[in-house]
Amino acid sequence: MSLRVAVIAGRLILAAAALAGVTTQLVISAGLGFDLVSFFSYFTILSNLFGSVVFIVGAVRLIRRVPPTRTDDAIRGASVVYLAFVGIVFGALLQDVDLGALQPWINVVHHMIMPAAVVLDWIVWPPRSRLSVRAALAWMIFPAAYVIYSLVRGAATGFYAYPFFNPDANGGYGGVALYCAALIVVFVALAFAVRWIGNLGQRRIAR
Repeated sequence: MSLRVAVIAGRLILAAAALAGVTTQLVISAGLGFDLVSFFSYFTILSNLFGSVVFIVGAVRLIRRVPPTRTDDAIRGASVVYLAFVGIVFGALLQDVDLGALQPWINVVHHMIMPAAVVLDWIVWPPRSRLSVRAALAWMIFPAAYVIYSLVRGAATGFYAYPFFNPDANGGYGGVALYCAALIVVFVALAFAVRWIGNLGQRRIAR
């Protein structure tokens, strides 16, 4: 099996697993009375949906032998950053948190397998375009908007997707601000690491 075929198969299989996880958990959550807005307020869910779409589009392009554009590579890089961030935050902050009705296999797929898979995919099949600093900075727009949304909606409804956003669990908004500052540092470092790895791979295939 060639590397190209392996990448196509891997992307499609993993995307299917991630989407199956989202669908299954949505049905379970709906049955327990969990509202849709809250369900789709989890960064993990949004990132896995995004990463799955990127994997599917990328696999189809490989099947059709259509080279990715610079924009395609930038979007793919965003999915790598977001899912890698999901894996890091879960491993560092959420492993001992009660995950409620989250199914164990979905937890493994969404928090462990997909984050590792997108990074591996980025390394073994690097982007064709050189990624700019502007691209790395653009990757931070969605997470920044997500944090603002989570804090505003949480203050209005009392629902926080993650405990580090909840001022009642962190000694007030000062504690939340410290968590957010630490997460920003991790995210910025991750974004530039993904850009560096992508550009290193791009130089390798350009030779």
